[in-house]
Amino acid sequence: MDTAPSTHAVVAITGGLVVPVSAPPIERGTVLVVDGRIAAVGVDVEVPDHARVVDATGRWVLPGFVEAHGHVGIHEEGEGAAGNDTNEMVQPVTAGVRAIDAVNIDDEGFRDALSGGVTSVVVKPGSGNVIGGQSVAIKSWGGRTIDEQVISDAVSVKSALGENPKRVYGERKQLPSTRLGTAMIIRDQFRKAQHYRAAREAAERKGEPFATDLGLETLARVLDGELYWDQHTHRHDDIATALRLADEFGYKLVINHGTEAHKIADVIAERDVPVIFGPMFTSRSKVELRDRAIANLARLHAAGVRVAITTDHPVVPINFLVHQATLAVKEGLPHDAALEALTTNPAQFLGLDARVGALEVGRDGDVVVWSGDPLEIGSRAEHVLIEGRTVYTWDDETHRGVVVERGERFVR
Repeated sequence: MDTAPSTHAVVAITGGLVVPVSAPPIERGTVLVVDGRIAAVGVDVEVPDHARVVDATGRWVLPGFVEAHGHVGIHEEGEGAAGNDTNEMVQPVTAGVRAIDAVNIDDEGFRDALSGGVTSVVVKPGSGNVIGGQSVAIKSWGGRTIDEQVISDAVSVKSALGENPKRVYGERKQLPSTRLGTAMIIRDQFRKAQHYRAAREAAERKGEPFATDLGLETLARVLDGELYWDQHTHRHDDIATALRLADEFGYKLVINHGTEAHKIADVIAERDVPVIFGPMFTSRSKVELRDRAIANLARLHAAGVRVAITTDHPVVPINFLVHQATLAVKEGLPHDAALEALTTNPAQFLGLDARVGALEVGRDGDVVVWSGDPLEIGSRAEHVLIEGRTVYTWDDETHRGVVVERGERFVR
């Protein structure tokens, strides 16, 4: 297998079991990447003479995994308070803050992501606030700055129901100290956003100046369908509240965590609301996690709920994303559904599926060569490409992964 960290504009991954996820597997297939994008997938793909070839014979070839809910880069490992910019907890509503402004792309978690075949991460603010701020979707590696790794800086807004905002602000004797207060704040903010949007439109029609409010501008984009609403919620009653609020304001809801979502799975399926489930490798550290079980994911899928999987990194190390899927299969999740939960589903849930999540012509050349079935515990990611550039390889002699230097990128 070629391990050269090349920036060659034409790369062919040949001879492996190609699993596009969005289409049936291809024996002895080829994935051709040209200028960072997938140009062909199949058996009879013509490989140009000048292409760099990655021999994947005897291996599995899959799209890079998508971590749909993580805090890598804004909650750095081993850095204590200096590396934790997850929550701006001075007030319960901080809709105007953006995760992109706090991500350290040199966080060790990004290297771990590569070793676990994770090539895309949606980095989100934390859940201490009722409305925490805007997320950003980025590649796990490759840029001189985060701006060169961005897939989309207009993904979603993080919001929290349940115990977290209650605890943070209740201990300060501030609003909200109850679930009642949390829901009221969300409802009040969206009412304000509706009025703000109407006033802005009126000012535009009249050609009058208008003072921009960063938080309300963000919530107006949620109302307009430009940003998804990522609702942190564990208990089934909180999930019901999330559905009620989404019905009231008409935004695109994505349930995050969904520990007790299986209890109302039929309700969630009827509304076709997706669930980013997890993390699964955790203790029952608070009352909301009392009914935590890996098997709940299979129950959601069986009920017709569209699911993705999250580590909530650093709650669970991001390279364990695939291991959570492995245990979910052990507990009843079909193998194909587990792969979809790592790839096509999270990309679709957050509007990233034009670029990532499957081996399809036109999508980014984010390709991972695995030693075998990635859902087998003994398999490892041996060769990781982002936009056709090799960013990680496994070295059998030293028995460790090798990450290439940052900064070299295709110029389209």
